[in-house]
Amino acid sequence: MAETSAAVAEEQKRMKVLVPVDESEGSLYALRWALDHLFGLEPPEQEQAAVTLVNVQPTFQPFIYPAGPVVYATPAVIDSVKKAQEQNAAAILARALRICKEKKIKAEALILQGDAKDKICEAAEELHVDVLVIGSRGLGTIKRALLGSVSNYCVHHVHCPVLVVKPPPKQAHD
Repeated sequence: MAETSAAVAEEQKRMKVLVPVDESEGSLYALRWALDHLFGLEPPEQEQAAVTLVNVQPTFQPFIYPAGPVVYATPAVIDSVKKAQEQNAAAILARALRICKEKKIKAEALILQGDAKDKICEAAEELHVDVLVIGSRGLGTIKRALLGSVSNYCVHHVHCPVLVVKPPPKQAHD
């Protein structure tokens, strides 16, 4: 009984960090930043944090709205797209997990499907994370208004602290 309550107390003490990753360098930079600044401060046997990596793949729409009639994708096309999405997610998460392994940080990975901003917020709530660390693509005002900003959406909709990691300044060419 004492071991069980000690394990529960230990789990409650651990800081839970969610880091969404995609193919952008900005998301991997945010992951490296989180690992360097939020992890590794304690000896490994006393590690006080846990990281969860999440990759969100867009939902495939099996129909297309061209200027004419609606065109539906064949089952073979749908299967091909789903397989490509699974391979893409696996490659992205493998790269992120390799970064965690290099820093000797244990991580778990999730692949979700849907709208990235909504799925990231839902994951943060369901996993009861203590902090969401998300990269910023560094879009300008107009592009952000037209394309939307996942990080901005998360800042306003997640009920935990959100740390937006801006990309490093671009180096000037010689």
